[in-house]
Amino acid sequence: MKKSILIITTLFLLLFGTHQLVAQSFNLKKNNYLVLSKNIKQLKPVMLAAKSLAIEDGKKYGDFYIIICGKTVNNIPNNPDFRALLNEATEQNITIFACGISLQKFNISQNQLPKQIKITENGILYGLQLTKKGFTSITI
Repeated sequence: MKKSILIITTLFLLLFGTHQLVAQSFNLKKNNYLVLSKNIKQLKPVMLAAKSLAIEDGKKYGDFYIIICGKTVNNIPNNPDFRALLNEATEQNITIFACGISLQKFNISQNQLPKQIKITENGILYGLQLTKKGFTSITI
């Protein structure tokens, strides 16, 4: 059963995961970071980490991306606490993405999301692609 789920997921990613809704440019000579999050409550500690890394890295600090996947996308629309964190993230030049597959699964439309959130068709695939390009990544 697990093998068939893995095979189906892999085929789905290969067939449908090659198109990104976002095109990002980033400097690979800098330290770029990625957090794949399945828990919206972790955003504040992640943003504190980003702030510390920006100080630590100095001029070598590059991009910091957070991709929100899974059922936690349900916590984005009409959430004042999230909107406040999103504004802080924007001030820190942190880019927040929502996974398109998760949005579809939980019937969340792009119109329900704050305008600062970018959408990537497949958050997991995009995260892996960024890792291949040199981003330091963590999943929480």
